[in-house]
Amino acid sequence: MSTIQNLSHSPKPDNVEKLLNELPKACFWEAKEICQWEGFWFLTPLIEPAITFRSTFEARDDDVLLASTMKTGTTWLKALTLCIMQKRSHQNSHELDDILTTGNPHFHIPTIEGTIYATKTPPFDIYDASTPRLLHTHLSYAVLPDSIKNSACKIVYIARNPKDTLISMWHFFNSVFKPNQDPIPLEKALDIFCSGVHLYGPFFEHVVEYWQESQKRPQKILFIKYEELKSDPKQYVSKIAEFLGRPFADEKEVYEVLRRCRLERLKNMEVNKSESAFTIIQNKSFFRKGEVGDWKNYLTPEMEEQINQICRIKFEPFGLFL
Repeated sequence: MSTIQNLSHSPKPDNVEKLLNELPKACFWEAKEICQWEGFWFLTPLIEPAITFRSTFEARDDDVLLASTMKTGTTWLKALTLCIMQKRSHQNSHELDDILTTGNPHFHIPTIEGTIYATKTPPFDIYDASTPRLLHTHLSYAVLPDSIKNSACKIVYIARNPKDTLISMWHFFNSVFKPNQDPIPLEKALDIFCSGVHLYGPFFEHVVEYWQESQKRPQKILFIKYEELKSDPKQYVSKIAEFLGRPFADEKEVYEVLRRCRLERLKNMEVNKSESAFTIIQNKSFFRKGEVGDWKNYLTPEMEEQINQICRIKFEPFGLFL
């Protein structure tokens, strides 16, 4: 379902078509055309909703925006935040009341520019500012609407070690674009990742944008590292809740949220085994291992050093270490 219907400020179709014709293009994963817009790469159909979002979205001070590049823990962050924002007393935690059992996290928290690929109508109108909204985007910070940047709307960004991100991307895009086919060689996937010519890439610039802004405005943007969330989930989930103005009443509430959002639990829910939140992507594709350091099972020392060298150039000057 498109998010751009009945919007008076939407770009003219002929203007978008003209823009799309002028944008640099590439073939991603030997399967899909991608275009470079504002320094980042997108599936061509995503450009129009991204432009619409930037030009028409009116943020509320009590909106919450989750942000990430791809394969960095987005699904887990959505599940955790959903439970934080809608948490109930642990005394009333019956499974039948659990919102996660009624739909994949990607259904309950729409990825704004990605709703054109949704298989179901989103649970609310993302452009209706009459009530607070919990939303997500893969867009870079630079192209977010001014109303988000200039309001008190909170942003939670999740980042992940680039080597684990690459391996997660490799498995994910092979399952989506190469089902029942030989996977793209890992060496080629590494080249794609390091070149930045991939969905929502380049990875390194995407992360740095949000990192820099979080350092300038820590009350506005909470920058979470996937590895820290995995190593001390109680501390960092509590930190997210505090940041969003929804602190936990006691430890039991924290543990209840963590229990509900365990990878194995989410993976085994019926809605995640048999349904699809997006066309051509089965929900089960969002749940693989979720481990830290899985890259060690795949990358050669030379591959590891190739990524480490980019990290030293792109991250370390800003005091960022992933």
